[in-house]
Amino acid sequence: MSSILNSIPSILMIASPIIITAIGGMICEKSGVVNIALEGLMGLGACIAASVYVIIETNVLNNGSTINYGTVAFIALLSGSIAGGIFSIIHAISAVSFNADQTISGTGINLLSAGLTIFIAQILFNADRTKQFQMGIQTDRFGIYPTAYIALVVIILSWFVLYKLPIGMHLRACGEQPHAAQSVGINVKRIRYGAVIVSGLLAGLAGGACVLTQTTQYTSNTINGKGFIALAAVSFGRWNPKGVALAALLFGTAQALAVIATNFTSLQSLPSEVWSILPYLITLLALVIFSGKNYAPLYDGVPYEKGAS
Repeated sequence: MSSILNSIPSILMIASPIIITAIGGMICEKSGVVNIALEGLMGLGACIAASVYVIIETNVLNNGSTINYGTVAFIALLSGSIAGGIFSIIHAISAVSFNADQTISGTGINLLSAGLTIFIAQILFNADRTKQFQMGIQTDRFGIYPTAYIALVVIILSWFVLYKLPIGMHLRACGEQPHAAQSVGINVKRIRYGAVIVSGLLAGLAGGACVLTQTTQYTSNTINGKGFIALAAVSFGRWNPKGVALAALLFGTAQALAVIATNFTSLQSLPSEVWSILPYLITLLALVIFSGKNYAPLYDGVPYEKGAS
């Protein structure tokens, strides 16, 4: 029992970025836009967050400044989030303004992000990865990272906005019946733009949270499919904040098993490769088993053209 309790902080650490990204993907799809680019947006956010952290640590903290590590981590997370939001505008322009195929647009951004992050690292650090930082985000007295609390706030706030505020009703209408929404004065394209950018902000934030809690530098393997797992959590969670959060927690727990398996004597005999493939296997099985009924918004992934029916 004590081993299980001691594993909770690790599970929350690994699951939190997936939860944050999945909530952003859900918001985007609620408006009618599929964001396949979550993986790439997480990668860019992680790269920028790590780069900002290293630069401030090297040039400010190591020179005797009174600024603390918590402030540096906040600035790094904010930078990663903003980078994700700005980069997501590419997807918004393609999918909303030009009605491009949303899957192709998102895939293109994933490919672009993979190259762009290495390019940024080469410019800043003359390597294909960032330099290592010393500390990253610190845990509280319970051993829990603040990113877990951020994930909880994101879940509650998304539910409140979607189901308790007019803007949430407008957003859901754009995903269910965009032409009807337009007929009552709702600007469908503007709402979809906002939803895509919000998903980018959250994915960038999640990428920063990932790199600053789970490693000491950004590399091309830092995200390692977490964005795609978050995308799967949106479907498995049936496009509902509570369901998406629980699905992301399940998938995050599966990923955490690769880390915490060493705490359980009965599991140590299994090859490490088993734990490496477990999260992806669980994700695949969950989608296959529970993919019977489609709970997606009616116009999810369908380009909107004003005046068309």
